[in-house]
Amino acid sequence: MFLVNYSSSSEEEEEGPAGAGPRLRAEGAAGGAELQSQHLPVPESVMEMFKDLEEHLDDNVQHDGRMRSFPHQQGNWSTLVYVEYYPEEEFMELIDLLLTHLQTHKLPMARLAEFHISLSQTVVLRYHWINIFVASLKEKMTSLDRFYCVSDKVTIYINQEKTRTFLGLEVSAGSNYLLEVVNEVDKSMKEFDLKTYYKKPSFHISVAWCLGDATAELEKHQQELQAIVDRFENSARILRMFADQVRCKTGNKIFSFSLR
Repeated sequence: MFLVNYSSSSEEEEEGPAGAGPRLRAEGAAGGAELQSQHLPVPESVMEMFKDLEEHLDDNVQHDGRMRSFPHQQGNWSTLVYVEYYPEEEFMELIDLLLTHLQTHKLPMARLAEFHISLSQTVVLRYHWINIFVASLKEKMTSLDRFYCVSDKVTIYINQEKTRTFLGLEVSAGSNYLLEVVNEVDKSMKEFDLKTYYKKPSFHISVAWCLGDATAELEKHQQELQAIVDRFENSARILRMFADQVRCKTGNKIFSFSLR
């Protein structure tokens, strides 16, 4: 079992636009005193336009019971750096075999819709940092080469809040290349005083999840699941990933950086 920094919710989407700008001060010709703003009543129709933004409440019912790892705050954007994996149809068939096996043992898990290898923890960026942070990442990625890696080792993960358990395929070849990328990503994180990645990361592709801590039960079937992967006819090919770009998702924006 490994602890991972997965968001407890599906909130990898936008955390909200920038908040109100700073108050402006004007220097008077004689006294140089700060101008005092006159507060006028705001029409009710205008207030209603922004009601949804001001009352941004999390409803875990809308996210299959998942909850945020950190509270929503206006102007904060959830951010992750990763390598995306584009699955073939056979990959989906393999995952379905794994989930069917678990289902027969009364361990239902939901298949993820997208697949990737994380290269950072999920961090929070202020809106006005985004362009500078992205520029920093882009500069560092230009010196890195493209590479292959293989994710074929069945591993169980749980998020730090122990509210979600994941079935993953850990990287068995190519970790050294991923570490090179992480070292560069960490440099950008440090520039913004953000959390760097784990000292001993377990690079992997998460393929399915369930609510709560199901690690003990899933680990009982880990060898059986590994046997399914090993016996799958084209597993050597479909679990080999060519990494030619790194991505950064911040809020609802995705930035891509090509490797050389």
